[in-house]
Amino acid sequence: MSEPSQGAAGSTYASAGVDIEAGDRAVELMKEWVKKATRPEVVGGLGGFAGLFDASALKRYERPLLASATDGVGTKVDLARRMGVYDTIGRDLVGMVVDDLVVCGAEPLFMTDYICVGKVYPERVAAIVKGIAEGCALAGCALVGGETAEHPGLLGTDEFDVAGAGTGVVEADRVLGADRIRTGDAVIAMESSGLHSNGYSLVRHVLFDRAGWSLDREVPELGRTLGEELLEPTRIYSLDCLALTRTTEVHAFSHITGGGLANNLARVIPDGLHAVVDRSTWTPGPVFGLVKAAGSVERAELEKTLNMGVGMIAVVPGESVDVALATLADRGVDAWASGEIVERTTEHAEAVSLIGDYAS
Repeated sequence: MSEPSQGAAGSTYASAGVDIEAGDRAVELMKEWVKKATRPEVVGGLGGFAGLFDASALKRYERPLLASATDGVGTKVDLARRMGVYDTIGRDLVGMVVDDLVVCGAEPLFMTDYICVGKVYPERVAAIVKGIAEGCALAGCALVGGETAEHPGLLGTDEFDVAGAGTGVVEADRVLGADRIRTGDAVIAMESSGLHSNGYSLVRHVLFDRAGWSLDREVPELGRTLGEELLEPTRIYSLDCLALTRTTEVHAFSHITGGGLANNLARVIPDGLHAVVDRSTWTPGPVFGLVKAAGSVERAELEKTLNMGVGMIAVVPGESVDVALATLADRGVDAWASGEIVERTTEHAEAVSLIGDYAS
């Protein structure tokens, strides 16, 4: 191996594309937001190698079960990058994680995040963390730590991705799920805020590649630009779902994410039972119709890819419908009875069937 030429400057981390000082600046900028996403059980602050959470708070449980979940936001991050809007994508991340936790009845306790970037722009990273912190506050959980990694050469200087992991707790004898569901139970649908964070590969292909639309296109049906609609943050249901468990009996929840309503609801339907969901009980938001029309997408394809206007399902006893709907209405959640649980027969071979046509 040849020796470096005389007088040549030695290589540094910075010359390789990693800016330690920028990372430190990003941490300073995000601290104010992280302080707003806390709980009394959090010990210490940012700067340690690990986030600390006082587990003695779990002593009030007879048999506490810890629930964990991890997720990302997918290709929606590319839209945030293209629009230069970075303070909403974190709410999507939190929603994807905590609403998986609450499905089993778990209260979200804390989250950590991982942000990888091609180049650290401190204000951009801080904006992403701001959104995560705001999402944690909406979910009632703490943001106890995270990691920002600079990956020059692997990501372009404007490229980034986010991921997160969360932990929750539920009393062992209060775990929700398929074993609680009975014939005669009602299916309660909770309205989504839009596309949430799933199906964006299809949406981007249809609206950009096929239809040739731009993010700044004003869309009358939406009442705003296409980009503003597509960046609408995921609704976070965790506190609403927990409130529901306190006011009435709940047998199961289903978080409607990738795979659509039928596939996700099927995950909590036990053998021998069948969920019948009536499309005529709701009208999907206009963005779903735009995707359908712009790409000539069949309804079946839409329904197995997008949430079609329903972000969360609750399965409750039939006699609990009125209390459940009143609880959700008091919390500002638009919800409706959308179906029922029946015995599975040869006519209903699948766990879930969607019947009727969407209301116009």
